[in-house]
Amino acid sequence: MTGSPTESRPSKILKTQGHTDQDKEDKQLQDLSMSKNPRIQRYLVAIEYIGTRFSGSQQQPNCRTVVGVLEEAFHKFIGQPVSIFCSSRTDAGVHALSNVCHVDVERISKRKPGEVLPPHEPSVVRRAVNHFLQKNEGDISVIDVRCVPNDFHARFKAQERTYFYRLVSGSEPLSTFEKERAWHVPEKLDLNAMQEACKVLVGHHDFSSFRAAGCQANSPIRTLDELHVCEVPATPYFPSITEREQNNSSLKDSHTCSVKPEVELPINSFSNANDMVDTNNGKSNLEEFGIRRRHRSYVVTARARSFLYHQVRLLVGVLKCVGTGELTTSDVERILNAKTVTAASPMAAACGLYLGRVKYDLP
Repeated sequence: MTGSPTESRPSKILKTQGHTDQDKEDKQLQDLSMSKNPRIQRYLVAIEYIGTRFSGSQQQPNCRTVVGVLEEAFHKFIGQPVSIFCSSRTDAGVHALSNVCHVDVERISKRKPGEVLPPHEPSVVRRAVNHFLQKNEGDISVIDVRCVPNDFHARFKAQERTYFYRLVSGSEPLSTFEKERAWHVPEKLDLNAMQEACKVLVGHHDFSSFRAAGCQANSPIRTLDELHVCEVPATPYFPSITEREQNNSSLKDSHTCSVKPEVELPINSFSNANDMVDTNNGKSNLEEFGIRRRHRSYVVTARARSFLYHQVRLLVGVLKCVGTGELTTSDVERILNAKTVTAASPMAAACGLYLGRVKYDLP
């Protein structure tokens, strides 16, 4: 029968095989890159980026990717093509406070082709590559560069990865400044309930329920070293008048001069945000026009040596449902023990996820 589930399986097998071949290719390239060519310098490069306009981190045909843009910038800098290898793959829309990659560079003189010059200092690489990156949308920057041995691989040498996920809660429309930077949850979130649910999920488990289809990891067993949720100040944050006065009074020699207005206006203040609007009649308690009602902001932190495909977003999806009261801690235990992704809640949006740090034991 045409279109039956049985006939559709070969395409999935081909897709799986493609991912497996990519992993094999990465390892083969790692072996090839371990040559002892003294003319080549390997650099470990830390980058930050806003993932909104990227179709993920890995190179893809006819798509704007993190690796593609970075390789282009290096090409313009050194005058020859390079290959970039990332420590962690991020999906379209996912951001990075610090993703790490490595690149091999052979410095050839542009004035005398064929003449090999001493490697560039890391600070020179950082400034030069950023110069070209800023001419390309400006949504990616190099934040650190270090020379490493030519057998150091950004992906396989990583010891730990930390992800952050931002949620904003509130019935008001999402602020323009938060668009594509956080997941907007209209409902109120119960922080204590979410923290209790984290205790169920942290540790060494079979995370099959938090493993998206297409994951090519050999085993669903992972050790989640940290899963934590906390409330943080809304962003962008600007100090209230009270905070500014407290700061000025703590300075011995204040160089500021200001006149205190009759009414204090807490601008984007975390502690005073909920006092700015009377929830009974919707009017401002301060009778001031043009002050936005702020959302409550939360950050989920997940830390482990490695993660399964979409694991963090699936974890956050369940925590969000606990926060809204759709699930209980017992439900979280049931989902974990079910060992199937169909038992989990819909995963969180990509826009709230940030790769925060990749840890190494650097030489």
